[in-house]
Amino acid sequence: MSLAWLAFSGVGLAILAASIGAARRPHIPAWETRVFHAVNDLPGWLYWVLWPPMQLGNLVVGTLVGLACAWLAREPAVAVGVILAMVLKLVTERIVRREMRSYLAVRERPGTSHTGSVLRGRDVPSTGSSFPSGHVILVAAIGCVVAPTLPPHWAWAPFLLTALVMVGRVYVGAHNPLDVTAGLGAGLLLGGVVAAFVG
Repeated sequence: MSLAWLAFSGVGLAILAASIGAARRPHIPAWETRVFHAVNDLPGWLYWVLWPPMQLGNLVVGTLVGLACAWLAREPAVAVGVILAMVLKLVTERIVRREMRSYLAVRERPGTSHTGSVLRGRDVPSTGSSFPSGHVILVAAIGCVVAPTLPPHWAWAPFLLTALVMVGRVYVGAHNPLDVTAGLGAGLLLGGVVAAFVG
């Protein structure tokens, strides 16, 4: 068991707790609205840069990419870890939403909660609860699990991809900033625990 990955989990728990605490408001905070528009109003051409990494947040795509990394590294334990991270993502997302149920009417998709939001892509929902970002949970969790299988000079790549997914989900108008930070926290929490035991 790697204590370093458990430290990642601790950081993730702190980020998740801070995000939940900040999101427990009767309205979207003004600072969050400003951050949302600063990212959402970026130039349209960025869509084609951010769209490919965002697909890693898709449950099927992200899991298959994680399994491919495990297969290339010939690490069956990592493959098990990827599946476990995917299942825990589903469970954690449900637990966080249950914890936030009194505030989900506030934590609506930006298409509902922000005036003038730009929705990019035909699959971006304009209504419904958006806290936390499941895309970010999945990418961060699986990224932690597969990072040790990568060559040392590529170990940073899963974390860069996670950051791109976070920015991308706000940019396309699918999530508010606290949605993606909560997703990051939950993903690091899950991925750190799984990586500690499969590594």
